[in-house]
Amino acid sequence: MNVRDVGEFGLIRRLIQKVQERRGGPDNASPSGIRLLVDAGDDTAAWRVGDVIELFTTDTVVEGVHFTEETVSWLDLGWKIMAANVSDIAAMGGVPLYALVTLGLPPETGLSSLDDLYEGILALGNDYGVRILGGDVVRSPVTFVTISLTGLNDGALLMRSAARPGDRLAVTGYLGSSAGGLELLKHACKTSEEVAECLRQAHRRPRPCVNQGRILSREDVKAAIDVSDGLLDDLGKLCEASGVAARVERDAVPIHPALKEVFPQKYLEFALGGGEDYQLLFAAAPSVIERVVPMLTPSATVIGDVVEGPPGKVTLLGPGGEEVPGPQGGWDHFG
Repeated sequence: MNVRDVGEFGLIRRLIQKVQERRGGPDNASPSGIRLLVDAGDDTAAWRVGDVIELFTTDTVVEGVHFTEETVSWLDLGWKIMAANVSDIAAMGGVPLYALVTLGLPPETGLSSLDDLYEGILALGNDYGVRILGGDVVRSPVTFVTISLTGLNDGALLMRSAARPGDRLAVTGYLGSSAGGLELLKHACKTSEEVAECLRQAHRRPRPCVNQGRILSREDVKAAIDVSDGLLDDLGKLCEASGVAARVERDAVPIHPALKEVFPQKYLEFALGGGEDYQLLFAAAPSVIERVVPMLTPSATVIGDVVEGPPGKVTLLGPGGEEVPGPQGGWDHFG
């Protein structure tokens, strides 16, 4: 059996189990009053230090896997890798703090390209209050960038494992726009430049939902995840972590008019299965959802319900409440 046989998330589960079974040695945190709150398996790890919850996450992009120079500039690449990390912090209801950047570079990499990369990293980081403290540089046959990011939460944590049957499901904004933007970058399509640029920018310059996550944390929402691998895929992860199932009303999913205009036959596929929108998907009691959704962006929408059922099972419903097929899976590195 190899990695391809188990897939990305099967591999992650295997490694987490190995770590949790075998880790040992002295607990250096306890004597200092540090208490672990969230172990592996959520958007970030989390631990309490005094009155503050500290968060920690990391993400990597690899040339030829996550990006090519034909579809993303070095400037936009820097923005996107920082955005992915900030979005993980947002999904826990936190604010980002400090980052380390690791670069793997072929020796022939141009210095001007790296200047642009850091301009993108700093542009997103400065917008969200991130301070870069250092990192590492290594030789590599292909370019990769890893960012590790800390954050803090001084309220209630949002966790994948906190959804309960009877909760309603909602998202903070439009889904599928990033996937539509990537499609436009790969293949020319007849549309106005204004509409095309709207979708391209959604792919190139996503904006993490930090303020929205803070509202959710403050307003008694308990469960959330950021939509990085696709709505149905990420909802399945939230449901699996919570031991529940979910129903999604297909026609309630918020979709930008530009996506519908440019891709009238594919917009649902992009909205349900496309990744890198970095909206927050969250679950809470109906009374909480009713109060919170109007506090968010105008495109924030209730899309379904958490129900009892096989953990991780997501059912897509058509306009008459009938079960309808959805796209097959989200992003899997080894799928």
